[in-house]
Amino acid sequence: MNCVKKAAVREVRVYLLEGSPHTLSNMSGFAQKYSEEYLRSMGVIVKTSTIVKNYDGEKVTLNNGEVIPTSNVIWSAGVTGNLIEGIPAGSVLPNGRIRVDRINRVEGLPDVFAIGDVAYMETGKYPKGHPQLANVAIGQGKNLAKNLRKIVEGKTDLKPYEYRNLGTMATVGRNKAVVDLPFVKFKGRFAWLVWMFLHLMLILSVRNKLVVFINWAWNYVTKNNSLRLILKDSD
Repeated sequence: MNCVKKAAVREVRVYLLEGSPHTLSNMSGFAQKYSEEYLRSMGVIVKTSTIVKNYDGEKVTLNNGEVIPTSNVIWSAGVTGNLIEGIPAGSVLPNGRIRVDRINRVEGLPDVFAIGDVAYMETGKYPKGHPQLANVAIGQGKNLAKNLRKIVEGKTDLKPYEYRNLGTMATVGRNKAVVDLPFVKFKGRFAWLVWMFLHLMLILSVRNKLVVFINWAWNYVTKNNSLRLILKDSD
């Protein structure tokens, strides 16, 4: 969550409130350390192990009793799926994720499956569930598709899902990123370029890749950081 104090631009204070002990809790200590350093170097006030208890429109109250006056709050603490009627209450965690077995079958519902961010699967490597990443969702989807075909064919040799972590990366700002690969970890401008390149490659068509690359290059040269927001009249 980011809290921005309403003031002149030169007096704006940005707070990053993180409930876990470090930023990027699913990444390595290397990534956590340098992501926090990057944020602080940009003037962000980073508060870890901090949870918002209340917000009344004028001030944010934290779990340690601290109060931050602000009229602007941005919630960026992840996503939760919409709960569907009929899912057993015992299968839903307080954070909204749904308990599933190793083939993504919802506990208590043998013919219902959940994958990706909404699925909470405990394994030996991930006893607290998998990180909410696109690679996890893609892998679970592919594995489930194969298992569903086996179920339709009457086969019982279903394959349990196992996440293979090929690496994680995060961008913090212009020329600032951290990359965790199984064999190496690095940061800075090169990490930022790697992050941009891989995200560009994930875009489906050649035309889209070219358009996005031109836009990125133009924004980088012109330092155009304006937000692309679509605002509607309040009425």
